[in-house]
Amino acid sequence: MKLVLFELPGRGDVWPGVLTDQGVVNVADVVRVGHSPQLTMQGIIDDFDRLRPELERRVRTSETLPLSSVRLRAPLPRPGKILACIANYWEHGALEARPLNMFLKSSDAVIGPGDTIVLPEFTEPWIFMHEAELALVIKGPTKMVKREDWRRAVFGYTGMIDVSARGEGRRTWKTGSWLGKSFDTFAPIGPCIATADEIPNPNDVHVQFWVDGQLRHNYNTDDMEHLVPELVEFATTIMTLNSGDVIACGTNHEGLGPLQDGEVVDFEIHGIGRMQLRVRDPLTRSWEKGIYMGADSTNPEAVKRNRPQPAP
Repeated sequence: MKLVLFELPGRGDVWPGVLTDQGVVNVADVVRVGHSPQLTMQGIIDDFDRLRPELERRVRTSETLPLSSVRLRAPLPRPGKILACIANYWEHGALEARPLNMFLKSSDAVIGPGDTIVLPEFTEPWIFMHEAELALVIKGPTKMVKREDWRRAVFGYTGMIDVSARGEGRRTWKTGSWLGKSFDTFAPIGPCIATADEIPNPNDVHVQFWVDGQLRHNYNTDDMEHLVPELVEFATTIMTLNSGDVIACGTNHEGLGPLQDGEVVDFEIHGIGRMQLRVRDPLTRSWEKGIYMGADSTNPEAVKRNRPQPAP
């Protein structure tokens, strides 16, 4: 099942819904509507086992709103925590995995489908890059989850673009600070939450990202250095995770490129969905277009995999 939050044009209210191939089914009269859209979605996560039969019945019997008649919003507008993996994909011919590590990204940076990524009005010699990532949606509270039991902590999956400020020559990895990950609008999430049963194996999912039609990210999540069960164990060893918290699984950096004023980006995780956003830069800065890291080794027609192969 694919869960969404949506608006009707001109109304302003945000409603919970189920996304189908035909459109969106409003389920506001089935679920507990909280004091905020985030609390509404957290309530659905907490009550989902009880709610599911009625949600499925509504999908079969209720009116479906065409997708063109609604505006999808971020399915988790203000997660309590966004934990994001540092790197976490095999890259640049590496033969050994890097140590697993994560950082906290501000939940105030969240936007959703159809919104605009706004580059900050800083005059630092930065370049602003996209990192398209699979994200885990947590069902909690949960703590000290062993990797073999990881499924009890994962309610479902969504997509996140970890927009990142980079500096020092514009093409290096350094951000100087993780604050460069948390500018307003730097965490697009969506277009929906696909419940866990929709994705049999989160380490076999195809991720794609385009800028003005140019394919940049094109990878499979089987190429993670540290797989999803380990991410869950690591994060819950450090802190308690609650319903609606998010773990972003990292990205394949060999598809990185700049974001700049006037561009349109499309982001798709197969099995979850696709969303489009725009980019605005009040300073109208300009960088060389294209793929920066790994430009010589990225074949835009093939899913990129860099995992070392065992010796024959």
